[in-house]
Amino acid sequence: MHQQRIFRLTAMAASLVACGVLAGCGDKGNDPEVLNAAPTFLGAVTVTNYDGQTDDLLTAGLGKTGLAAAAAPAYADPRNPTAKELRRNAIFANYRAVLDIAANSGYGTLYGPNVSAAGVPGSGEGMVAGAEYIAYADDGTGRMNVTLMVQVPNTFDTANPCIVTGTSSGSRGIYGAIGSAGEWGLKNKCAVAYADKGSGTGLYAFDDDSVNLQNGVRATRTAAGKNAIFAPVLTDAERTAYNTSYPGRVAFKHAHSQMNPEKDWGKVTLQAVEFAYYVLNERFGTLASDGKNHLVRFTPQNTVTIASSISNGAGSALLAAEQDTKGLISGVAATEPQIQPKTAAGYTVRQGGAPVAAQGKALFDYSTYAALYQPCAAGGAASVGRCTSLVAKGLLTGANALEQQANALAKLKAYGWTADAEPLQGLHAGTNILVAVTYAYAYGKFSVTDKVCGFSFAPTDAATGVVTPFTAEQKAASFATQNGIIGNVVYEDSTNGARQYAFGMSPSTGVADQSLDGFLCLRALATGSDPVTGGALNAVLAAQSERVRAGIAEVQATGNLKGKPAVIVAGRSDALIPVNHASRAYLGLNAVAEGSASKLRYIEVTNANHFDSFSNALPTVIVPLHVYLFRALDAVYANVKNSASSPLPPSQVVRTTTRTSNLVPITAANLPPIAATPGANAINVAGTTVDVPN
Repeated sequence: MHQQRIFRLTAMAASLVACGVLAGCGDKGNDPEVLNAAPTFLGAVTVTNYDGQTDDLLTAGLGKTGLAAAAAPAYADPRNPTAKELRRNAIFANYRAVLDIAANSGYGTLYGPNVSAAGVPGSGEGMVAGAEYIAYADDGTGRMNVTLMVQVPNTFDTANPCIVTGTSSGSRGIYGAIGSAGEWGLKNKCAVAYADKGSGTGLYAFDDDSVNLQNGVRATRTAAGKNAIFAPVLTDAERTAYNTSYPGRVAFKHAHSQMNPEKDWGKVTLQAVEFAYYVLNERFGTLASDGKNHLVRFTPQNTVTIASSISNGAGSALLAAEQDTKGLISGVAATEPQIQPKTAAGYTVRQGGAPVAAQGKALFDYSTYAALYQPCAAGGAASVGRCTSLVAKGLLTGANALEQQANALAKLKAYGWTADAEPLQGLHAGTNILVAVTYAYAYGKFSVTDKVCGFSFAPTDAATGVVTPFTAEQKAASFATQNGIIGNVVYEDSTNGARQYAFGMSPSTGVADQSLDGFLCLRALATGSDPVTGGALNAVLAAQSERVRAGIAEVQATGNLKGKPAVIVAGRSDALIPVNHASRAYLGLNAVAEGSASKLRYIEVTNANHFDSFSNALPTVIVPLHVYLFRALDAVYANVKNSASSPLPPSQVVRTTTRTSNLVPITAANLPPIAATPGANAINVAGTTVDVPN
């Protein structure tokens, strides 16, 4: 069973806090004059206790078996799901989105709720009892409303306190890292500090002016007030006009908040840690002599805090470590980070002794490039129009479809993707298109009504690509089912009428080429010049490009981890976040920033990519990277606890073995350990040159 209570946090008067939780007074942090104070950025906090039998922190009561079920749990009333049901289904969807839940891919044997912290599979369901605290971090306007969550397992070890961050991956909501950093933290008796990064599943529907509340339940924008995950800045007249002109379109927080949430990803990760310290001291600190306030028991001086997560969440962890001025972060363990170096110059990335084709490019740069060429590289009938139009514009060569696809793959490789990523290029076309359009709006801080490059978002018909508005049931379940990028990309300027981009016909070509004109426009925003002619942009596009590039500058990393022990894990086959532009480049940038003082290690895993789900669909190509995140977390935790006896492993390439079929179970033999002495597999950093072996 679970119990729930809601209370309002207020900051203690400054005169009562001679030394706060972050000031680190004394080794124990239990000076009787040190009162626990709520961070001023917090709003109302909801606390729910879970018994670990009927409901729990990790699996929402579904257990290992329920998480692997063929279908999501049903709602008693699909038009009015309860907050508890939405939480359950959100955990179901997010856990499976992060991990491959096929048994032969390692679920239940190498990872999963039933696998212990020591990596030993058990026969139980792996449910975790404990308390869950949720609150918004905001500036008082209700526009930021970053959701923060702290999970404290009943097994939390007060003698060896630890906190792990679980900032959400992708554009996901608050449960986006539940199966990655969240699971490791809960199994290792740590509190887990989550943040949705100011993205999350904030679906806004124009037709009924509805939003998601913090707990996922739908309400009108007026009724929600400041409690909406996201509500666009629109008057009623503007809403009505837009809905009349573009019925069925939607807005969502990551793209349309007009706040460029990525610029605050490090900040909100640190805020989640501050929230965790407050929660732990309220929960385990003794009462002060006034009988009302709790004393500070846990501080950064006596608590291990590891910044972790995957993808965008991993980038957030690195940014948090860079921006940590209060000593909150002890170490970092991040996998496949979406991290953007502030410069591509000053360091050199080499593979097999030769400089890589390109390094350190910004996400919007390479995602818009991918959005041009990956649809052609995918092959098949749908790619023909895109390939043909690229050839007609002089952006591709080839006398036939096969030659054109080969040239598209060659261009992607020349732009920084590894050769190992080539089999996955076509599979990532749709994802990079979602990224390119979402981040164009986000970086430029555009309104949903701006129709940037002719693109909007809406649900669409799978057969025709026409807009089909969300049903009442779909809106009601959006908190649980949507990954934070809501709906499909719609090309409004298609000559055959507004269509999902894959059905779009470009005005300049008059053919079905997957809306190429729109993506050439996005490419122009990235580069500041016409991608076909190389010439200057018109005044409108030039101004939009300046806005987008200003937004990109706000999110870039310095590479300075301030001497913190850190391990980055990435898959060499990543076709979404290429290692040459992210992980490898960040290692080079860190060498410039920290030099010999650096404690950063980089583990590059062969046959691993950005999406572990491919390990079941493509067993001869892909192995799960998730196992190596847990190994990195183990290594960083041991090093922080005792660096002398547990040195970080050297940077290295780990060479895995794929399976012959998805009928063959993957075992530990396929996934060799991170080596203490990697020998010829060592990744070397000499000065500012990163050398990765072939």
